Amino acid sequence: MSGSAFEVLRVLIVEDNQHMRSLLRTLLNSIGIREIQEAGNGAAALDVLREKPCDLVLSDLAMKPMDGIDFSREIRQSPRSANPFMPIIMITGHTEKQRVEMARDAGVTEFLAKPITPQSLFSRIAQIVEHPRPFVRCDTYF
Repeated sequence: MSGSAFEVLRVLIVEDNQHMRSLLRTLLNSIGIREIQEAGNGAAALDVLREKPCDLVLSDLAMKPMDGIDFSREIRQSPRSANPFMPIIMITGHTEKQRVEMARDAGVTEFLAKPITPQSLFSRIAQIVEHPRPFVRCDTYF
């Protein structure tokens, strides 16, 4: 998939660190994604999604008051969810087996370990767009 094919994607970045949000925005822009929303935690992200639908979420795991696991669970299970099938890429430095399994069980689509590279982000987004699936790819983390 070419970067230009990503131009139609609407992405929500859910990350409590402003520097990381800026980095992710820059990386997304570099592959052609222009419609990007941001939220500092899972609760704020749910508010954003009520106002503006997205096609893909990039979420950190460790945030307060609502972390990425609870946010993902809410997206997948809540009757108020705007899109329970929306792909969620968890981007985190917490790659312990238990956390990866929790993310998978919460409905995370992909799991990407920090530090990320432009290529790793591009390939995960391309994978989701070209081959959607309802489970996390976590075999490389344990």
